[in-house]
Amino acid sequence: MGSLNQTQIDHSIHPRVNSADPVPPRPRPATPPHGLKDDAEAIAIARRLAAQFAPGAALRDREGLLPLAELDAYSQSGLWSINVPKAYGGPGLSHATLAKVISIIAAADPAIAQITQNHLAILNTVDLEGTEAEKKRTFDWALQGIRFGNAFSELNSKTVAAFETTVRFDGDEAVVNGEKFYTTGALLAHVIPTVAIDNGTAYLVFIDRDTAGLTVTNNWSSFGQRTTASGGVKLDNVRVPKDRAVRLKSFDEHPTIAGPLSQIIQAAIDVGIARGAIDDTIAFIRNHSRPWIDSGKEKASEDPLSIIAIGDLKICLHAAEALLDIAGRSIDVGYAEPTLDNVSEATLRTAEAKVLTTQIAIEATNKLFELAGTRATLNQHGLDRHWRNARVHTLHDPVRWKFYHIGNFYLNDAHPPRHPWN
Repeated sequence: MGSLNQTQIDHSIHPRVNSADPVPPRPRPATPPHGLKDDAEAIAIARRLAAQFAPGAALRDREGLLPLAELDAYSQSGLWSINVPKAYGGPGLSHATLAKVISIIAAADPAIAQITQNHLAILNTVDLEGTEAEKKRTFDWALQGIRFGNAFSELNSKTVAAFETTVRFDGDEAVVNGEKFYTTGALLAHVIPTVAIDNGTAYLVFIDRDTAGLTVTNNWSSFGQRTTASGGVKLDNVRVPKDRAVRLKSFDEHPTIAGPLSQIIQAAIDVGIARGAIDDTIAFIRNHSRPWIDSGKEKASEDPLSIIAIGDLKICLHAAEALLDIAGRSIDVGYAEPTLDNVSEATLRTAEAKVLTTQIAIEATNKLFELAGTRATLNQHGLDRHWRNARVHTLHDPVRWKFYHIGNFYLNDAHPPRHPWN
């Protein structure tokens, strides 16, 4: 891959990350997205899109280019409505298929896959928490191609679950004030669902991207997942109709698959990062690497120690993928019958998948350079993005706690906690 002179890029068309360059709200789609028929079609579409997204992934990462055209193609494909229930006009596909689709996109460009995450989680939240009117409106938006962003976490709060953003109700309006960070997808969304508190009660407030008082800052400066546009959102007396505030129930009120759904998307992104890294490792060894002098081989691909290492990586990858599928099927059961036992089963299976996907993402992106050699570190190849993406994305929630909750269940019959990070 040759390097690209930065002056060749029109930044009015391709705005950059961590920049003060203004990014206006994205236009709403003129036509509805494609309607998915079944699981097989969703996977086929994901593979077609991945083939389109992969060639430009290194360039977008290196130059910090937001994936505008790619995101439009992705959301118009129908995949962003994959978990809209059939009763509301959606395909209502398996959560195993959802995870498979995300992993396919992530193998091509994990930043694009991550931008989908909050949209799908929002659909799930409204499905589980909303009134019939709220469900119909939200699902109708999604089926029209409206993208939801995210204004959930806060940078300076005591814990990830502590919120200082407030909402108050003034007649027929909800008024929101606060500041958010890690707002993946907000910059390129049409609507930004925002978590805000009113006297201890949490609401998810749906705010149009161009609403007065709402400012999205393109200041995501992480060294990985650079083009997710996960910067900040400020809300200064933002007013929306009162009926756009969806009351959120406490996770302790009733068991739901909200946590496992959020987590399986994270795990799917990590396994996609691993798959993409392993594919690039194999390609580089075949086409660029030199055999080590002690191997006595003519080609790097004939080095017995490299062969063994690739075999190990593939085994671990396939184990992670298998657990991801098992987790998706268990979420299907917990969604259909949300008993405590079923939800705990879904939580535990998803946690197990999260452990293996984290491990293989980090291992595969480390092994890439060990096996491919020094040439693989040259900037022109852009392979460092795999390690940076894996290292950053696997920090979403501490996988070390997964071991604890899994072990505590099997040893002490303790049901795992229920929250968006578990």
